[in-house]
Amino acid sequence: MAFRIQRSSRAEAVVFFLSGVMDIKHIERLKELLEAEKQTPIILDLENATLVGREAVQFLSELEAAGIGIANCPDYVRTWIEVENRRER
Repeated sequence: MAFRIQRSSRAEAVVFFLSGVMDIKHIERLKELLEAEKQTPIILDLENATLVGREAVQFLSELEAAGIGIANCPDYVRTWIEVENRRER
């Protein structure tokens, strides 16, 4: 399955809808898109994302720590992000 990023602008934030398999090669593209929006609150919607690889979860953990919101996060991904957060302390 491919990885897709769709952008939507809302009154409260820019929302990026992530779909498919997210791995290390997609992180760079997402970083570029997020950098272009750094003046606006950002939310990542993970409802249709399947995350593969530790790098993707580490990246999401870093983004959340930097203030980027994560919506519709699957329970297993949320648990993994929390584990990564504890490791960083």
